[in-house]
Amino acid sequence: MSTTTRTATSTPAVSAAATSAAGPKRGPGAVVLTGARYLLALFFAFSAFAKLIAHESAVESFDRMGWGAGAMYAIGGLEMAGAVALLIPLLSGVAAIALAALSAGASIVQLTLLDPPLAVMPALLVVVFALIARNRHDRTARLLALLGRRA
Repeated sequence: MSTTTRTATSTPAVSAAATSAAGPKRGPGAVVLTGARYLLALFFAFSAFAKLIAHESAVESFDRMGWGAGAMYAIGGLEMAGAVALLIPLLSGVAAIALAALSAGASIVQLTLLDPPLAVMPALLVVVFALIARNRHDRTARLLALLGRRA
C-alpha cells in the first residue's frame, strides 16, 4: 500500500493572498502615494459633486466652454467613479490611469478654452496619477488576470 505525500506548492493565487494578508513591503514613497490617493479621491469627489448637483460655478465653467449640461454630468460621473475607485485597492491603479487621462484633458481644455495659466494644476495631477499607477501596477496586473480568467 503506497501513500502519497502532497507538498504545499505556492500558486499565484496563494502567493497573492499571502502577500495581501501580510501587506506588501512599503517604503516612504509608497506611504506618500497612498496619502495622495486618499487626498485626490476626496478632491475629485468634491469636484464631481459640484458638477452632479449643477453648482453655479460648474455650470458657469461649462457655459464658458460652450459645452452643455450633459457634458458636465458625464465628467462629474467620471470623476466620482474615479474617486471611489481610487479607494478600492484592486481598482486604484486603473483609476489612476483613467484620472490621469481625465486630468490631461482638463489641462488641454484650460489651455485652449479657459485660463491657460491654470493648466498647470491638472498637468501636475497627471504626473501624480502616473506615479500612483506605477506604484499600484501589481493591483492592475491582478485585476487584468481576474478579468482574463472570466473571458
